[in-house]
Amino acid sequence: MFWSGLYNALLIAAAAAAVPYYGARMLLTGKYRKSLGPKFGRLDPETVARMEGSPRIWVHAVSVGEATAAAAIVAALRSRLPGACIVLSTSTETGQEMARNLVADATALIYYPLDIPCVVRSVLDLVRPDCFVPVETELWPNFIRICRARGTRIVMANGRISSRSYRGYRATRFFWKEILAALDAAGVISRADADRLAVIGMPAGRIQVLGNAKYDGLAARVSPELEGEIAGRLGIAPGEGVLVAGSTHEGEEAVILDVYRRLLEIRPDFKLILVPRHIERGEAVAELIRRAGFADCIRMSEIMGGRLRTNERVVLVDVIGELFKVYSLATVVFCGGSLVPKGGQNILEAAAWGKVVFHGPHMDDFREERALIDDAGAGIAVANGDELYEGIRELLDRPDLLRQKGEAGRQAVAANKGAAARYADLITDVFRPPPVSETRSTSDRRTAGAVPVAPCSSS
Repeated sequence: MFWSGLYNALLIAAAAAAVPYYGARMLLTGKYRKSLGPKFGRLDPETVARMEGSPRIWVHAVSVGEATAAAAIVAALRSRLPGACIVLSTSTETGQEMARNLVADATALIYYPLDIPCVVRSVLDLVRPDCFVPVETELWPNFIRICRARGTRIVMANGRISSRSYRGYRATRFFWKEILAALDAAGVISRADADRLAVIGMPAGRIQVLGNAKYDGLAARVSPELEGEIAGRLGIAPGEGVLVAGSTHEGEEAVILDVYRRLLEIRPDFKLILVPRHIERGEAVAELIRRAGFADCIRMSEIMGGRLRTNERVVLVDVIGELFKVYSLATVVFCGGSLVPKGGQNILEAAAWGKVVFHGPHMDDFREERALIDDAGAGIAVANGDELYEGIRELLDRPDLLRQKGEAGRQAVAANKGAAARYADLITDVFRPPPVSETRSTSDRRTAGAVPVAPCSSS
């Protein structure tokens, strides 16, 4: 109770500081207007009316990244429980937009409520979940505590704890231990995630290593139709040379533009598609492009507004939800957040299309993904712009090797499918006790056919 009271006191203090900031942003930019009411528990009555079926499962994906894994898990749940009410929530408006594009199997989409007890109770009264499924590691103390008090089962899916966040969790494990004890089960991506979760306080016997459901989501989304649609919109012809720089952060765009300028000296017809990680940086990145001497730049928002791309060399993607499709057009890819210390971004999206992915040394948040793709030969680490240019130039001079490496990455992603089904099994198992005569352990069943990682010990 002491830690709960302290947490709520800190929550109130944080809210007092945050309300003026977010209120000003909402008034000035219109951002957060769609999600503000729902986050305070004001759900659309029509959405609530659609929440019919049994059992009732609430899956939560914070934002864009988690939505891919959530989509695959929801699809697997729907195949097992066709009459279930499956509610999917996100915390961000960009995540909600991505979920609407990806998830066809959810009964309803909502926003996750603020972790204020009265708000949480209000939303839980409307959704009435039998089971709550946080995707990755999204644990809000009041929400978890109130779910537990109501008898709602809680199962973490696709759990991961990055090395950066682990330091904070470990330093405050006295607080998290009680919260993690409320979870019925936790399925995690890797052995490292399992070990970290156990150190923080999750009972080791409830943790299972099941792999990454994002593999399923990505492999299922790859299609010639999707590639054709984005190629038509951007006016990219088949076989045209394209460098796609995805999820870039401040400090990386200048490097990419310099590399691209050098590429044009040997490949004058090459195009650049630049996709900043945060679209609110669109204007700043557009200015960088202009200052780099590329006045012939067109924005994706302009194309979506009706403008046709003609001869513009550079396309700036300043809208949400297009990156995965854009990767299909790439000859080679650079994945951002990695030349600067931001922990990297998800290189699986490009690899799923059979693309070679260059990345910097800072991939701490995606160690397993990097290992998989690098080991396949489709991921190439570079330390700076010079290495990136030389690496791209070498592969462009050897097109057969470029195709071979890209195909190896695609096969590596495809070979690791199946995690979503294992998470769906883990979730559905909480609704029924195992048979008394069961001789094989749940952990043994789960890890059969899983990605090649050691199962979590119960000791």
